[in-house]
Amino acid sequence: MIIYGKQIVLYVLDKHPDLIEEVFLSKEIDKKLFTRFAKLDKKIHKLDNQKAQALAKGGNHQGFFLKLKHVEYTNIKEFKKMNFILVLDGVTDVGNIGAIARTAYSLGIEGLIAADIKTVNDSGILRTSSGALLDLPFLVHPRSVDLASELIDAGFTLIGATTDGVDLKKYGKIEKTDKVALFLGSEGTGISPKVAKKLDLKVSIAMEHEFDSLNVSVAAGILIYNLKR
Repeated sequence: MIIYGKQIVLYVLDKHPDLIEEVFLSKEIDKKLFTRFAKLDKKIHKLDNQKAQALAKGGNHQGFFLKLKHVEYTNIKEFKKMNFILVLDGVTDVGNIGAIARTAYSLGIEGLIAADIKTVNDSGILRTSSGALLDLPFLVHPRSVDLASELIDAGFTLIGATTDGVDLKKYGKIEKTDKVALFLGSEGTGISPKVAKKLDLKVSIAMEHEFDSLNVSVAAGILIYNLKR
């Protein structure tokens, strides 16, 4: 897996140096920082601008690249031991998943599941999460309706964000001992109908104006913060 960008590269260097296999640089860097890379005892490659742009596929690399070991997903059995998890039902946008992972980790969500999709761009999500995905249990599940059934059997209460749900301000907070799975759907289609039928509670975010569309990552932050406050 190749990641790029100064912020994410330095995060991995600080928090997860054991994952680094190779270092790629396309610019001169501070001597102290270079020494830190050198102490990893890994190959350090110098790239010209053309190779750097090709490696980043046109992205904003800022001269920093890392090749990382493959990061394993967390087993569903571990999720069933948790108390408050977040499930994305059909959300496919890398930027949104990454932003949600960053928010979820910051606000104390124990695990994140991307459901109803087969594969994700791991490096893209890792980059857009600013590294949070390395510290937040993560899983990709192919069928959200099957996942919902599994979580119910494991004792979870399913809460879903829908436009016709109870105003979030009128709902109390979640206790630390509660087992809750918060479902968020894609901005286009929302939570799938089959999953919606399995929800124990539907909640919504009241709008001040006649405008009913929030970015899913923004909605995730509002919902998590209010439910855990």
